[in-house]
Amino acid sequence: MSNQDQQKGLDRRSFIKIGGMSTLALTLATTGLPGNLLTNTVHAEKKPDAKLHFNSDGKFKVVQFNDTQDDERIDRRTLELMEKVLDSEKPDFVVLNGDNIAGGCDTELEMKQALNNVAQPMEKRGIKWAVTFGNHDEDSTSKSGMDEKAMLQFYMKYKYNMNEPGENGLTGTGNMNLLIRHSKGNKAAFNLWLLDSGRYAPSQIAGQDFKGYPTWDWLRFNQVNWYYEKSKKLEKQYGYKVPSLAFIHIPLWEHRFMWHGGVDVRTQASHELAMARHQITGERNEDECPGPVNGGLFSAMLERGDVKGVFCGHDHINTYCGNYYGILLGYAGNTGFGTYGLSGAQRNRLRGARVFNLDENKEGGLVETHMVFAKDYGIDLTANDQSIDPLPLNTEQTNS
Repeated sequence: MSNQDQQKGLDRRSFIKIGGMSTLALTLATTGLPGNLLTNTVHAEKKPDAKLHFNSDGKFKVVQFNDTQDDERIDRRTLELMEKVLDSEKPDFVVLNGDNIAGGCDTELEMKQALNNVAQPMEKRGIKWAVTFGNHDEDSTSKSGMDEKAMLQFYMKYKYNMNEPGENGLTGTGNMNLLIRHSKGNKAAFNLWLLDSGRYAPSQIAGQDFKGYPTWDWLRFNQVNWYYEKSKKLEKQYGYKVPSLAFIHIPLWEHRFMWHGGVDVRTQASHELAMARHQITGERNEDECPGPVNGGLFSAMLERGDVKGVFCGHDHINTYCGNYYGILLGYAGNTGFGTYGLSGAQRNRLRGARVFNLDENKEGGLVETHMVFAKDYGIDLTANDQSIDPLPLNTEQTNS
C-alpha cells in the first residue's frame, strides 16, 4: 500500500475527465447485461442454485482477484487479465477481495459503472462470485453517495453474485461465510470466510491519536468472535471441523512476522531462516501495511484449527505465501492495471491473480495455491494508461 496509491486517481483520472488525453478505443463484445449507459440499474435474472458444491470429480477451484481498483474508465488490460484467467483456469468461484474500485467516480452512475466493470467477467461466464471490501472502495462515496452497504446491495443484484448482507451487529459490511458442499450429498466439505478488514483507523481512541502508527484499519473483536463462534457452531452441526480459507483485504501482523522470521528482527539472516521454516515463496517489494492494532484473528484461527489459509491484497507488489505454524498466509498481488505497481518499466510485471485448488478427498481440502500473472497470457505490460469507456448497464430494475 504505497503513497502512490493515494495520488494515482488525481494524475490519471482528473486529466482524462477534462479531455486532456485520448483514450484507447476498444471494441467490446456484448456483456450479457445489455442496456443503456445512461441508466444506473442492473437486471438480475432468477438466481442459480445458491449453494456451492464440489464437482463430480471431487475438485473445486477458487480464483482471487485483488485490487482491481479503478473508476468507471477501467484499464482494458484489467478486464483482459480477468477474462484470460477465468478462461484458462475455469474456476468454480471467484473472490474480488477488496479495493474493487477506487476514487474518481463523480456520480452514482459512474460508481455503478465502475462496479459493473469488475462484475462482468464472471457474469458473462456464469461463474459464481462474491466481494469483500477494502480501504479504497468508499473513496468515491462523498461524491457518488454510494457507501459499502449500497455497493453490496448493487453487487447482490447480479445473477451469479453470492454475497449476503452479513451478520447484524458486526463491524464492517458483508461479513459472511460460504460453505462448499460435498459432490454427493449436502454435507459441508469446505468453507470460505469473507471478512471486511475495514478502511482506516479512527482519528483517536481514548483521546489519543495514531500519529506514528499505521493508519489502516483492523478486524475488530466482534468480527473475530463471530468467526470463532460460527466455526464452533459449524463443527457442532456437522460433527467435524470444516476446513476453510479466509479472505481479508488488509494483511495481518503475522504476515510481516512470518516474512522476517520474528517480531522485531528484520535481517537477511532471520529472513533466510524464515524462508526455510515457513516455506515462503513469492516476492515482497513493499512493507506490509496492517493497522495499528492486532485484532487477534490469527490467534483465534490457530485455536480453532479449521482455517488452512488467510489471503489478502492491499500491498500491490507483494505476492508471497508461506506456512505460518500450520496456516498459510499469503498475498494475491494486484489485478488492476490502473493503480500503482512496481517502479518504472517494471510497473505491471506482477499484475495477476491467485488460484486455489481444492479436493474434497484430500485431508484439509486445500491441495495447493499459486499465482498466475498477466505476463503468462501475453498481455501488454507497457507502463502506460489504456482506459476504456464503461461497460454497459442494463435498463431494467431488479425485483429481487
